[in-house]
Amino acid sequence: MDPDNLVAAHQAEWARLEVLCKRRRLTGEEADELVALYQRATGHLARVQATAPDPALVARLTTLVARARDAVTGSRSAGWRDVARYFTVSFPAALYRSRRWWLSIALVSLLAAALVAWWVATHPEVRDSLATPAELREMTRPGGEYEAYYSDRPAASFAAQVWTNNAWIAAQCLVFGVFLGLPVLWVLLQNVLNLGVGLGLMASAGRLDLFLGLLLPHGLLELTAVFVAGGMGLRLGWTVIDPGPRKRGAALAEEGRATIGMALGLAAVLLVSGILEAFVTPSGLPTWARIGIGGTAETLFLLYALVLGRRAAAVGEVGDVEAADRADLQPVAA
Repeated sequence: MDPDNLVAAHQAEWARLEVLCKRRRLTGEEADELVALYQRATGHLARVQATAPDPALVARLTTLVARARDAVTGSRSAGWRDVARYFTVSFPAALYRSRRWWLSIALVSLLAAALVAWWVATHPEVRDSLATPAELREMTRPGGEYEAYYSDRPAASFAAQVWTNNAWIAAQCLVFGVFLGLPVLWVLLQNVLNLGVGLGLMASAGRLDLFLGLLLPHGLLELTAVFVAGGMGLRLGWTVIDPGPRKRGAALAEEGRATIGMALGLAAVLLVSGILEAFVTPSGLPTWARIGIGGTAETLFLLYALVLGRRAAAVGEVGDVEAADRADLQPVAA
């Protein structure tokens, strides 16, 4: 197919389509004409892409088809309905669909952290390689670094700092998924090592119960959010390798939108975790009450992900944006 011949044959149609796209009000006949010309322009774009992918012509027709699509379907601005739909449908559906990934990561990570903790607690030479004896005593003594960490700054600023740091870790896991998920494994490994070393050092000092009392009120929800981010990142990385029955581009687009969309939901989860870490963990509440609050928050999240998410997934939701906000999948001639 000669691009010049295509332009010569359909230039008038495209010009008419541009005129109709600019009009705010259309008669019934003009609306029908707009739809017909939009469909024809879509077909022209598919033919050019398949047989004669001239860059300038593809760019022109892509812009024209996008404008015509907006005119046909109607543009809309995001509002509270979109926010409500995200938190009641899209986010829980994405959590449920990726549950095998993040639950598996949670299990493996916790087992690995326990192994690291045992290794540090039972091997003095390992502890000596981490810090000097004086530094270890300072970290693990009553009122030391591990304990003072949660109470040596104003609660509000501490909550903001914790939230920003954890949201950044989660964002790295989500974005790094496109690199086959390999950087995600490194982020998760660092998380496991930090947790395991802390547990091991406090256990060696006979203060593991205090450490768990400080960790669990916020750590249950915080670690779960990190595991979810890691699971979604690895799932996206696996999509690059195995897109399944979908074309790789379409699969990456769908899974990528769902993965990046998780950032907002996980930011909200981590905000709750940060509030718990700043206001509940260092509070004067009994240990059982603090852990109970953290356990309640974790239970509510799991119910949200696995029960509400299952209902959303059962009706075909995948965590993607609404159909009206997705790009059309253009037919391609063989």
